Amino acid sequence: MKRKESPSNSLKAYEGQPLSGSLESFDHITKELFDGTEDLSIRRFHVFGQHKAAMYSFSHMVQQSSVNEDIIKPLMHIPHHLQGRSFAPDELPDVILYEALYHGDVAREQKVDNVIKAILAGSTVILIEGVGEAIVISTRSIEKRGIEQPATEQVIRGPREGFIETLNTNLALIRYRLQSTDLRIKMREIGRRTKSKVAICYMDGIADPEILKELDRRMEPIDIDGVLDSGYLEQFIEDNKWSPFPQVQYTERPDKIVANLMEGRIAILVDGSPLALVVPTVFNQFYQTVEDYTERFMLMSAIRMARLVALMFSLVFPSLYVAIISFNPELIPTEFAVAVAGGRAGVPFPAVVEVLIMEVSMEVLREATIRLPQQVGGALSIVGVLVVGQAAVSAGFASPITVVIIALTTIGSFATPAYNAALALRLLRFPLIIMAGMFGLYGIMIGLIIIANHLLALKSFGVPYLSPLVPGNFQGMKDLLIRGPLGSLTKRPVFLNPQDSVKFRRKENDDAAGKQQDNPSPS
Repeated sequence: MKRKESPSNSLKAYEGQPLSGSLESFDHITKELFDGTEDLSIRRFHVFGQHKAAMYSFSHMVQQSSVNEDIIKPLMHIPHHLQGRSFAPDELPDVILYEALYHGDVAREQKVDNVIKAILAGSTVILIEGVGEAIVISTRSIEKRGIEQPATEQVIRGPREGFIETLNTNLALIRYRLQSTDLRIKMREIGRRTKSKVAICYMDGIADPEILKELDRRMEPIDIDGVLDSGYLEQFIEDNKWSPFPQVQYTERPDKIVANLMEGRIAILVDGSPLALVVPTVFNQFYQTVEDYTERFMLMSAIRMARLVALMFSLVFPSLYVAIISFNPELIPTEFAVAVAGGRAGVPFPAVVEVLIMEVSMEVLREATIRLPQQVGGALSIVGVLVVGQAAVSAGFASPITVVIIALTTIGSFATPAYNAALALRLLRFPLIIMAGMFGLYGIMIGLIIIANHLLALKSFGVPYLSPLVPGNFQGMKDLLIRGPLGSLTKRPVFLNPQDSVKFRRKENDDAAGKQQDNPSPS
């Protein structure tokens, strides 16, 4: 039995082949490519009551009212200004495009493979007997959810609109906020089977052209069956695939994308995904939030410092506890040491094993809470923390101080705004705990030095990951550990190498400079 070719290979056989102008021939092609597909709609009619024609589309992907009113009706009932005239077949495309159709997005196509791709994308295609080109009309209409507040990025003060799965809607949300002629959007098609549309957005005159070239170089060789989410692209374009730290930021917020574009970064959106990617990315982006810039700088600087403390808690607190309990108990005040020793009296495991068991249990509980339905997940988290934790202490599997340490660590990881950065810190806790159990405080220092060296060597599209801390830049320091006043953030990040480095100018200075030019001082 002869093996049937895959759809992609079948379509490849018609690549570059011109339309013959025969409806019967095209029907044969569609039957071969879509054999067994019952949702392909073929509507036969006569253009202006004279010329045989056929309309091809997937019925569930088109807006049927637009097809009926804007396409079929003007083609079957000849318009008044065309009555009494006869047209040769080769004249029909011009007449239909310029004098008959009531639709704004219409194009011509002469290649078989491009016509098939247009049908697959949701367009309506009209072929006329004896005419060697097709009329492609954009009638795609896919049901989509409404624009809502992003579930992954809660905001207290700021816009509450989030991206959805439809690319056109997402691009409209960006254009709505960034009404500039400098905004450039380049479209790509990635995926042999899904033919997913990918939009690359950047600001002309701000974004570094070398970063754009590097992004094109990394996306060009991507050859995959399908891109179902922007996360697929992230794994292909990141610098270091073995690093636990994310080198590409993702977000559901249009306002965050616009802010990054105006700094000189590049945004990547995928049709079908509500998460947009931002490159290049540095580490300090993962503990910043929208409120950092919509609230007053002194308050948000304090909150940002609290986030950094929580970030360090989530990384080193359990390993620090293990090292002190196992190797350096003399560092603990005497009264507290007696309380800790009393709590651990009935625990049969060493501190490192106890902490590892509790950490693994917490990770399992966290994953179960995420995967369960929302109505059940909240109840499970409360039961897990209260009942299971108390039962573990009562049964002698864990000491009360260990439960407190793990609880503080978990809360600290929740305070990190970016989920992927928090996940990296959660994973790095385990090797640090093991090294603390083996070598004590020396093990923690060795582990932190290895992490620091890795961060120093890491880059995102050629930009050092710890910028602007390393290499140091005073202007960038104003938005690193604390957030300086908006009026002091006059420059775009130097590490992005923006073509226009000035972000903010004081109007009075510009006016004074203008007056100085109008009235120059005598030399």
